[in-house]
Amino acid sequence: MRLLLTIILLLSFKLIIAQNDTIGVTISFKDAQVTDVLNEIETLTEYRFYYVKDWLGTTPVSGNYQNAGIQDVLQDIFNGTVINYYILKDKKIALNRNNIIYDELPPGFFGHLEKTEEVEDQENTIANNAIFVDKDDVSERNEVETVRIGKAHISTRNRFTLTGYVQNKKSGEPIANLSIVAKNSKIGTVTDASGFYTIELPSGLNVLETSSLGIESMRKNVIIYNDGRLDFLLNESVERLEEVVVRADIAKNVEEVAMGTTEISSEETKNVPVVLGERNILKIATTLPGISSVGEGATGFNVRGGNADQNLVIMDNAVIYNPTHFFGIFQAINPFTAEDLKIYKGSIPAEYGGRLSSVFEITNKDGNTDKFAGEASVGPVTNNVALEIPLVKEKSALIVGGRSSYSDWILRSLDEESLKNSQASFYDAILKYNHKINDNNEIRATGYYSRDAFSITSDSLYNYSNRLFSLRWSHKFNDQNSADLILANSQYKFNIDFDGETNTDFGFGYKVNETHLKYRMRYLLNEKHKFDYGISSKLYAVNPGDIDPEGNESIIEPQSIPKERALETALFFSDTYEFSERLLLDLGFRYSAYFALGASVQRVYEDGLPKEEGTLVESVEYDNNEIIKTYTGPEVRVSGRYFLGKDFSIKGSFNSTYQYIHTLSNNTTVSPIDTWKLSDLNIEPQRANQFSLGLYKNFDDHNFELSLEGYYKRSKNNLDFKVAAELLLNETIETEVLQGEGKAYGVEFLLKKNRGKFNGWLGYTYSRSFIKLDSEFAEELVNDGAYFPSNFDKPHDLSLVANYKFTKRFSLSTNFVYQTGRPVTYPIGNYTFRGADYAFYSDRNKFRIPNYYRLDLSFNVEGNHKLEKLAHSFWNISIYNVLGRNNPYSVFFITESGEIEAYKSSIFSIPIPTITYNFKF
Repeated sequence: MRLLLTIILLLSFKLIIAQNDTIGVTISFKDAQVTDVLNEIETLTEYRFYYVKDWLGTTPVSGNYQNAGIQDVLQDIFNGTVINYYILKDKKIALNRNNIIYDELPPGFFGHLEKTEEVEDQENTIANNAIFVDKDDVSERNEVETVRIGKAHISTRNRFTLTGYVQNKKSGEPIANLSIVAKNSKIGTVTDASGFYTIELPSGLNVLETSSLGIESMRKNVIIYNDGRLDFLLNESVERLEEVVVRADIAKNVEEVAMGTTEISSEETKNVPVVLGERNILKIATTLPGISSVGEGATGFNVRGGNADQNLVIMDNAVIYNPTHFFGIFQAINPFTAEDLKIYKGSIPAEYGGRLSSVFEITNKDGNTDKFAGEASVGPVTNNVALEIPLVKEKSALIVGGRSSYSDWILRSLDEESLKNSQASFYDAILKYNHKINDNNEIRATGYYSRDAFSITSDSLYNYSNRLFSLRWSHKFNDQNSADLILANSQYKFNIDFDGETNTDFGFGYKVNETHLKYRMRYLLNEKHKFDYGISSKLYAVNPGDIDPEGNESIIEPQSIPKERALETALFFSDTYEFSERLLLDLGFRYSAYFALGASVQRVYEDGLPKEEGTLVESVEYDNNEIIKTYTGPEVRVSGRYFLGKDFSIKGSFNSTYQYIHTLSNNTTVSPIDTWKLSDLNIEPQRANQFSLGLYKNFDDHNFELSLEGYYKRSKNNLDFKVAAELLLNETIETEVLQGEGKAYGVEFLLKKNRGKFNGWLGYTYSRSFIKLDSEFAEELVNDGAYFPSNFDKPHDLSLVANYKFTKRFSLSTNFVYQTGRPVTYPIGNYTFRGADYAFYSDRNKFRIPNYYRLDLSFNVEGNHKLEKLAHSFWNISIYNVLGRNNPYSVFFITESGEIEAYKSSIFSIPIPTITYNFKF
């Protein structure tokens, strides 16, 4: 604290400020360099400037002055820069970068001085701008880089906002979930998925430290005078694993305002045992509270009592309609290119809409911009490879991934004749390009395609595919404003090729396509308010189905259902408002508008009567792009967090949502040949309101996370179907569907251990999901108009995922699942018709199939951890369904040879051993 004081005191005694300078300056310049302007002033006046030329930069300046004061001229020239000035005697002017030169010390600096109101004001003015360093800290701080943000100025503010991006120095990839802490003030923040951070710091000197798994820690001295930006380029860590302390995101579950959100890293899934050894981030999601599936072989997910079509699944901002392969057994997401999955089931951000229950946001990694890298695996049924290819060093890269199965080859190799004629195969491919144009502009583009083909009989071949493309341009206007412009297109289609022994061969095709444009803005107003806002628009195009005869002898008549089109547009806005240190609010609003478009023929039915052929009044024809029907509505997204104590918070949220597109399926579970139907004149959009409340507590220095959440949800216009409804190739689909009310409620418990040799989580959910189909007409009445359990109502759902590390290379993992059996409709009697027995069924979903439980085990072996290796290996030896539990997938009844027969189907009813080899280079 003495060296700096000595310099200031010497200046105070020897120099005199020319405060009352009366020399006028007359000068004019346009787009001139600052050095040239200063030289011109020296020529025209007696002033002389002293400075370091590199400080002044190359930004041109302009001005026109007539007999102006020198301070006015300099103020304009250096406005918006980090240059301050000090006028000495004899017309000498010293330029200084960032700092202000003070010619007096704060009152009471050398001892105690009784404060008056005037003294307090002077002290605050100087203390907020002058930086004094204790001599004991000089040696330590000299070893750390010092960065100055802004320039010193007279201000009443004592806190400023620092923002920036954190990237991997070698690859250029953003570093997410990195902790940044101001050591002296104990203020911290965490980077988001794009590596962006914002932190509020007290004015003056701050010592910032970074921390993250696999990333070298860094310390910087940051002297902050104003709001500004500081980016970090960090190296990968080469420390031994046990010496790395993971602190990033350590208290996020307690501190963040959002509730009902979950993040899963793709890398974290490699130790969890799954069927046939294929990593599956979506299956891991079902082990968390509030997320389940109907059973093995189901392609959809049920979130908080919602139907499977009520989940928005997006990958790099583009919708993926069917994210699974082979009836949900495998995921359609490449685990080597996927970075993480974020699930919103409670506090859904205002920017997302179009679904009632949840958002599954999948983000793929950026390619390594520094060096070539890759990862691959070989399993009993599938293989997988991903390559990262740098294109322009530290600027752009490409990541390429591909997966495929060789189950067809396995089936053809079997002796069983029926299996030889079967087919079951899939593949997917992904390509992502990332390019950093400059510090303010980045672009990312993703292309993806997947295809499945299977034949469960010798005469029918089913195939379905996903295709998507997305482009995102990220632009930073300044330290407070940034934006993303997103363009995406998605397509899902399936085909059925029938080649039987009769002359009824045919080909059937279905397709849904959507194009999405979104402009999203972020504005950091101050430390209290952070705004997100924008506009989003989607254009839907649905081809409900075409059937054509196959071969010259087929008697099938060609048929094509008219196409459907619609436009969905929304405005959204949210404000993350820090009301106080304890209370944090997120106030979101979304207003969506939906327009069903022609060309189309819509049928009008008589009011107050069932929609059927006998109540048809007229058919109305609409021209191309003519609006058939408009639906609009506000969607409120509000959540709040309040600290009850350290590491203990309570959160609440309310979400209202609209859904304008529906699945048509009269199967118990979602299948690859389910179709999507747009809202129109006769089918209204679904609506839902959800209330949530939760408690969150961390223990043992955040090693244990505990959460308890409850929710209650009401919905309208839920889509269901009449008994024996015909959905494919039906032009009057509105006569086969029913729309009713729904309600769901539940309590979710999660206990998670983050660190140590033993880690994992225990999740339990008690939930109920009901639907009501009430009408004054018997043909539209189900279960007498009372609420009855939905197909996916499972009151009890328990999951245990655990991992124990014996050493750094060897670990054992286990996964246990227990679920209440789902509802089913059983026959409660029989009747005879024309000499045959037929079943008489109970009320819908009155009974349940047996409860489901399963235990999986895996043993994981990592290769040695030498740094200089061609590739790092990882072996996974797992057993799926260790107990050999014959869990029923469905129970159904049919009449054969005049008698009622009951059947039970199950998948993987015996233990399934698997060994998979992975290597990374």
